[in-house]
Amino acid sequence: DRPECTLARMSETEEPESMHDADNLNPIPVGLDDGYACTKLALPDGRQLAIPSRARLGTSAVTWIQQAEQRIFEYETEDAVYSVGAVDGEPTHFEGYPWSGQNRAIVQHALQQAGLAGRTVHAVSGLPVSAFYRNSGEHRKDVMAKKRDSLKQVVRPRSSALAAGIAFHEVIPEALAAWYDHVIVEDGEGVTLDADRVAVPIAIVDIGGRTTDYVVVKDQGILHASSGSLQCGMLNVKQRVADGIQARFDLESLSEPLVAHAVEHKSVRLQGKNHDVGDLVESAMREVVERIYVETRRQLGLGVELDRVLFVGGGTVALAEHIADWFPHQAIAEHPAFANARGMLKYLRYVCEASDAA
Repeated sequence: DRPECTLARMSETEEPESMHDADNLNPIPVGLDDGYACTKLALPDGRQLAIPSRARLGTSAVTWIQQAEQRIFEYETEDAVYSVGAVDGEPTHFEGYPWSGQNRAIVQHALQQAGLAGRTVHAVSGLPVSAFYRNSGEHRKDVMAKKRDSLKQVVRPRSSALAAGIAFHEVIPEALAAWYDHVIVEDGEGVTLDADRVAVPIAIVDIGGRTTDYVVVKDQGILHASSGSLQCGMLNVKQRVADGIQARFDLESLSEPLVAHAVEHKSVRLQGKNHDVGDLVESAMREVVERIYVETRRQLGLGVELDRVLFVGGGTVALAEHIADWFPHQAIAEHPAFANARGMLKYLRYVCEASDAA
């Protein structure tokens, strides 16, 4: 149901290949964290790219006066057209999103933005821990297969651009991807497996858009009693803020980009005037933080047997001040929003056997 992969390959130092060293016939390895709020890419030349997971069914009905200013792009998959970019995005927090046409269109747009038009791509993406594993630790093979097969389907830009084609696609648990990022270390001389990091028990707390994921790894095994997913993340903050703005200003609806701007800047512009909504944003964040804190204590307790509690994910960036003192031995990963994408790329390049990705 998945490639045979092993950390044993990391016993020797290897030289990472550059994306620009390959000609156009060679596949490009990509770490693809296609989350409910943002889609992030990690590329072998060191670039990290993120776009909002924002799309809606149907054409954009926008004509661009200057083509260089185009901010909405259209893609076709399975006879459906999706508009991606600066649109009022339809919700992504539904059960089938990871294998939906909406997801495929957003991923294709991210690959286009990364300059991979016309290229063949080998990718690793993720699923929330609870979607990947049953409580027993058994793989949810049907869900994994749906996600794996979905992104191999054709997605055509409705423009002169060539499609990026995903020829190989593997799926791993999202928070576990951040563990691979943590233990596989790249530097100027190559890549090595950090034996000290592998040897100690560690918890990964991945605060994302729809979910907060927990993975505890000890002796290269996942402890399922302390691993799982909470259906709570930054999209909950956005929803609370949207509800608050609608109530305060007696509005029937708000566009998703306007709400996203309000959360980021704590201000909303309505009818030509800026309004401070910092209190709504802070209240929403406190509510979400409390839910995540309670679940974190339930899953990890005080973490006394853990060497480290590592926070990753885009929500970690937004909530950094609120989660700063939960554990004395906690840390925030470098560029935490991209930890999963980097780990997915490392898993693809150094853990999966080369024959599996061919």
